[in-house]
Amino acid sequence: MAGESTTQRCKALTDRLKDVRGADNKNDLISAIKGALAVHAPVGDPGTIEATGNRYKTAAADSTQLHQEVLAVATSGLPDVWTGSTGAKAAEVVAAAARAVDQQTTALYNGGTALLGLADALRSAQGQDGAARSALQQVLSELGGEQGWFDEWFEDDEDEAARKKAQQAAVPQVDAMLSAAKHADEAARAAARDLNKLASEARAGKMKTNAVTAADKLVLAETSGPDGPTELNELLTANDMKRSGEYLDKMNDKDRADFEKLLADSKSPQERAYLMKALAAGHSMDEIRAFQGKIHGKDPEWLRTHLTPVYTEDGDTSSGGQQENGSNRNTDQVTFDGANWKQADTEGTCVASSTVTARAMVDPLYALDLTGGPSGQEDDPAAFQQRLLAEQHRVHQEGDGGANWDGMGADGKEKVLEKEVSPHTGADFDYKPMPDGNARRELLPDIEKAVADGKPVPVGVEGYDKDGKRSGHAMMIVGQEGNMLQIYNPWGTTTWVSEDDFVNGRMAGASDDRLPTAYAVHLPK
Repeated sequence: MAGESTTQRCKALTDRLKDVRGADNKNDLISAIKGALAVHAPVGDPGTIEATGNRYKTAAADSTQLHQEVLAVATSGLPDVWTGSTGAKAAEVVAAAARAVDQQTTALYNGGTALLGLADALRSAQGQDGAARSALQQVLSELGGEQGWFDEWFEDDEDEAARKKAQQAAVPQVDAMLSAAKHADEAARAAARDLNKLASEARAGKMKTNAVTAADKLVLAETSGPDGPTELNELLTANDMKRSGEYLDKMNDKDRADFEKLLADSKSPQERAYLMKALAAGHSMDEIRAFQGKIHGKDPEWLRTHLTPVYTEDGDTSSGGQQENGSNRNTDQVTFDGANWKQADTEGTCVASSTVTARAMVDPLYALDLTGGPSGQEDDPAAFQQRLLAEQHRVHQEGDGGANWDGMGADGKEKVLEKEVSPHTGADFDYKPMPDGNARRELLPDIEKAVADGKPVPVGVEGYDKDGKRSGHAMMIVGQEGNMLQIYNPWGTTTWVSEDDFVNGRMAGASDDRLPTAYAVHLPK
């Protein structure tokens, strides 16, 4: 049973604890205790994990001095004459290098912290589990052998007293084993979350092509939109870097030369990054040339407004507390020139609306069609909302949504995701029901890895009123920082909910108290 996941061990021990408490004869109690002992103890070598964590922290300390040295070069007034193949100026490259070294230092330190935390938690869990197992083995020994069928059928007062005494002794030990398993599960999942996030942030290394210099990969990976926390607003995700490099390697010599010229002619790192994002989204050279003609020379703020629907304005990932209807106080509006990226107030097009916004997040050409119109140059919020509504209706019909723009089934949702989003991320979607907290906890690492890589994860939420009437809604998980998930709600907002709230049916903060429970996700493969 060593192949069990940590979540499976927790479930098995929960079931065995119930069996121990509910045993009404000696043989059932013996079977329940043996079943608990058969569940594998928390696995792993705390000493090895701790040593690795300490090495990471030592490396982080060594990187601090390097960061200071690179930063000094970045701010020393380098000339503008040196450029890489994408036209990245020397100052851009060195500034990007300084940030990359800073991120490396942070990643090594945080990675070391995650591993040390895992080592401590695992050592504690193994100690607690070992002590409980020893005590449980003693209870089992004192119970003696199993009874024959007649003795099992008839239990006198003395036998009943002995069984109940053994139960009283066994219950806290199985409970302690369960507590240890939960502790190990939470620690392992948190470490996996943090390490996956750190790995996804090493974006420059995701672009394997030799068609772009190492310096230019670095600048592209470190480019973010204006304002807001840099680390929450990088323009190219790990998936963008990977896919754009793959598309570059597939190009013929002429197309590659043409694309490199587009990059070299760009007027800002942001313009270059959006061209790479367009390539990652799978567009042809003809489409990218037309796109470049619409965005060429635009300032970073214009580019962000027209091409990046979801933008994180500050680094506060707390809920900010709840309002009277259960929604979070810390909520950001998702807007273009003051007009929300949202579904119509009277329509049930949440699936179509969240899908449209998700596609716009990964495909800048699509985003510009909606914000800038046919010319790409419009700044008209009313026209944007008309185009957005028409696109939401198109996708709703594409997914065989209900009449009067009301609701869409799971099959329709998968259909529109595969048609609208998958071609631009390279990831198909798997429907994953989450009937309880254990299922949500089990899927969290995969959900968080997907969004860290730049693949939005659709999530369905529901709730029931006092008469048992169901309400359902579709939203999108679009980001993760620490133990918080960033949720886009097609009511036109983003906010942050904790992992604990996600697991335990307290998702109301992302919408309101009618919709507390995440019941399913469509997980990018």
